[in-house]
Amino acid sequence: MERLANGEWLTRERVIVVASLFALASLASLIWLFAGGHGTLDSLGRPMGTDFSNVWSAGWMADHGQAAQAWDWNAHFAVQRAVHHKTDVDLFGWHYPPPFLLIAGLLAKLPYVPALMVWQLATFVPFAWLMWRLVPRWESLLLTLAAPVTLICLTHGHNGFLTALLLAGGLALLERRPVFGGLLLGALIYKPQFALILPVLVLATRNWRAILGAIISATVLVALTLVLWGWPVWQAFLDSLPLTRQIVIEQGATGWFKIASPFAAARMWGAGLPLAYTVQLAVTLAAMAAVAWAALSLPPERRNALACAAVLASTPYVLDYDLVVLLPALAWISIDRQREGWLVWDKTLIALIWAAPLAGRQIAEFTYLPLDLMSIFAVTWLALRAPFRASPSRR
Repeated sequence: MERLANGEWLTRERVIVVASLFALASLASLIWLFAGGHGTLDSLGRPMGTDFSNVWSAGWMADHGQAAQAWDWNAHFAVQRAVHHKTDVDLFGWHYPPPFLLIAGLLAKLPYVPALMVWQLATFVPFAWLMWRLVPRWESLLLTLAAPVTLICLTHGHNGFLTALLLAGGLALLERRPVFGGLLLGALIYKPQFALILPVLVLATRNWRAILGAIISATVLVALTLVLWGWPVWQAFLDSLPLTRQIVIEQGATGWFKIASPFAAARMWGAGLPLAYTVQLAVTLAAMAAVAWAALSLPPERRNALACAAVLASTPYVLDYDLVVLLPALAWISIDRQREGWLVWDKTLIALIWAAPLAGRQIAEFTYLPLDLMSIFAVTWLALRAPFRASPSRR
């Protein structure tokens, strides 16, 4: 227990060996899924990249004059069935605001499988480069590549790398290049549920240049959608929100064990909708207050780590592939501890958070223990705990 507490067990050599094994296992998993597949389906008969099916299909509809119908589930599902040539294929709804349709439309100009590869490489490579910039050691690249959440994001064909790149890149640039940092944060309009915390952060620091950058990028993205497709795409998106809220969020069609939010945990434990919404609201308000305080009181590394965790905790709908956002948070905590000194359990907790997505879904499904949500709270604790440690004299 003492070695676990002080982190002595987590040597550099052990980190490299374990991460290398994880990387090899991830590579083997990807080869097995894709090599055994046929057409656009993997070896399990699912769309390659699973959730990428809705991205490519929505992009195809936008490219063929059907942009507003992407939010019509029947029309969208019909396109997915046609793409995969299978009537009983897994179907994935399109719930994103119109700015993400800009990327989907570009990807759909390629055939499905090449588009998936381009999508993953175009988002993962810049994200891995960002992780190396945060901690410029080759181990950073290895840990990013080998992280279980990386494999989850790759197999789901999801946008976790893009979200983490925009969020972490924007946070990293707030002091040095605030306008450019704001441009990156404003681009998160494509996933607005992850942007609740960010206005609190930039307003608390009165970073007006970052605010200007965020307004510019968000406005440009919205304007592009209006120029290309007009108001009907926004009307279709707004009209789809009640059904999305009812089916995906409130009824948990995705599966409560897959969702890493306080709302989902409350629902999984049997809470009704009013109580679950109350729990989520309380956590969201606490996250906003914590970020506002951190913006004025914490050094940038801990502030950024807290902001990453708060972004995830503040929304009722966040899945395990979104936990890619926690990788830069762990990097920032490590940077801070290298400078200020490691506290007990720091290293062990960081290792557990890094590995948690490997079994987060399964543990939540069979034990009702929301391990992924606990990882989010653990990062919050790591970011907040240092200010309250005792002084050397009191020790």
